Amino acid sequence: MALTLTEKILGSHLVSGELKSGTEIAIRIDQTLTQDSTGTMAYLQLEAIDIPRVKTKLSVAYIDHNTLQCGYENADDHRYIETVAAKHGIVFSKPGNGICHQVNLERFGRPGWTLLGSDSHTPTAGGLGMLAIGAGGLDVAVAMAGGAYYLRMPSICKVELRGQLPPWTSAKDIILELLSRLTVKGGVGRIFEYSGPGLTQLSVPERATITNMGAELGATTSIFPSDEQTQTFLASQGRADSWVSLTADDNARYDEEVIINLNDLEPLIAKPHSPDNVVPVRKLSGIALDQVLIGSCTNSSYSDLLKVAKILEGKSVHPNISLAISPGSKQVLAMLARDGALAAMIQAGARILECACGPCIGMGQAPRSGGISLRTFNRNFEGRSGTPDAQIYLTSPEVAAASALTGVLTDPRDIGNPPVVHTSATVIADNSLLILPPENGSDIEIIRGPNIKPFPRADKLPPALCGEILLKPGDNITTDHIMPSHAHLLPYRSNIPYLSNYCFHSLDPTFPERAKLKKGGFIVAGTNYGQGSSREHAALAPLYLGIKGVIAKSFARIHRANLINFGIVPFTFCDISDYDVLELGTEIMIENIQAQILAGDSIQATYGEAKRTLSLKIDLTSREQSIILAGGLLNHTREKRE
Repeated sequence: MALTLTEKILGSHLVSGELKSGTEIAIRIDQTLTQDSTGTMAYLQLEAIDIPRVKTKLSVAYIDHNTLQCGYENADDHRYIETVAAKHGIVFSKPGNGICHQVNLERFGRPGWTLLGSDSHTPTAGGLGMLAIGAGGLDVAVAMAGGAYYLRMPSICKVELRGQLPPWTSAKDIILELLSRLTVKGGVGRIFEYSGPGLTQLSVPERATITNMGAELGATTSIFPSDEQTQTFLASQGRADSWVSLTADDNARYDEEVIINLNDLEPLIAKPHSPDNVVPVRKLSGIALDQVLIGSCTNSSYSDLLKVAKILEGKSVHPNISLAISPGSKQVLAMLARDGALAAMIQAGARILECACGPCIGMGQAPRSGGISLRTFNRNFEGRSGTPDAQIYLTSPEVAAASALTGVLTDPRDIGNPPVVHTSATVIADNSLLILPPENGSDIEIIRGPNIKPFPRADKLPPALCGEILLKPGDNITTDHIMPSHAHLLPYRSNIPYLSNYCFHSLDPTFPERAKLKKGGFIVAGTNYGQGSSREHAALAPLYLGIKGVIAKSFARIHRANLINFGIVPFTFCDISDYDVLELGTEIMIENIQAQILAGDSIQATYGEAKRTLSLKIDLTSREQSIILAGGLLNHTREKRE
């Protein structure tokens, strides 16, 4: 039987289930990654599972999000992660080494392996043929402890790339084109597998741009074959022995197919406030800009920034523009310095930031009030930049660099021929900021700062759920809406009691106090609830505030899993029109909830003073039923071990 690339990797890692779309499967995880924004909580959970050493082939803890140390909190978290890593056999990537996805691509990614990361952009590694999936920290902790990762078998969508990219277009335009066609919920329940003759011109960093931003489609992951481009990349990193040839069989069957003719593409841009709000750059040419930011895990590779340097070389950034550039890794920064590209950017007027996520996650470089910022990042959700009324646009490094010179949004085709860029074949492979764990870490003391608080845990599911509707947001509510993530709040990722005071702050600042006063209740939401980041804080903060269940038209994959992991019941409507009937403050009662869950997918509830009937669905596997009944995955894991 002819197999897709996805089926080959899943099949070789299958622990239970069958590769049938929609059914639950369990897979073995080879590698894990965490970052400091989600990592502290993940390692608190790993400690709670109580194993002496991780059981994966490799686990890496990166420090790349909370690197602005304005108080003790971030530094304390970093020290905690470093000592946990040493004790439990985890590689520690120090601050300044780079963004987890860029460094993982350079130093650790392996074609055909599985990677689970507590960051939604973990699929970046699909650019070199890994099956890389983003998940909540608790799922990653379980994988580090040797547990399988469970998911619904996604449908597999073939994306065939034909033709060649025209001058001034890039990999960023390929993924923006796909987002334009499919929207931010078009990838839910899907894996995108790339193929076609257009692959041959795309390097691994360019492929990684596409798989990285596949997360904005809501996809489980995205993957490219491991071919000559992959071999060249790994050899340049001194890791030729990691390469294997891995492609789909010629007659493999896919659930869906999408064709992108690269010849037809032009420079594209995503308008505020969604990555799928895509139009050609030429339609918006001339918009005055305040700020241009180049970097993030999407576009901070050596080849990306070398192009930027060539565009800027010998020129000056427009007086009205603040241009800041953040290289993706220490390796990238060192190579730019060696090749003169760093000097060209600095002389043009660019501000060089640390090798970290930085402004992509609201950690610095917030625009002025009402400002317009052009970024090469992957998300432009409202308020994510740190400035509530800023207008954030997403585009390629080429468009960003051209616009930094003119001061207005510029189609780079209007400034002449693209520069000729020759990337150096000699890579600076420096592992000095990677700290390997000792052979035996049993004597290592784990150091905890005062900001690290115990994470909330749910009790076993009670016989009935009762509470008011405390919030009723609309469609495409992001985890940024649920649990904001900017420079003020990021240092408190290990302090849920403090963080919960800002839950849903941008939608309703009164929500936390009302939730505490009412001793919890329900959230009623629209479609694609919980899209965006993998941050499980968007489930933990509502749990701390007493949220018993979320009733939505549909859920984003990772957030739904996080709700289940922490014992919050994810309901959907049998009749979507019931969303319009339910009002803020209405009381919902679900009696015999345990028995109803065990009986099947249909849940009967009542609402309002008249006790009208409300029919809900709860599409749980038998394993997920057990997790909900136990009050979350940690309780469930402990019960199984006992």
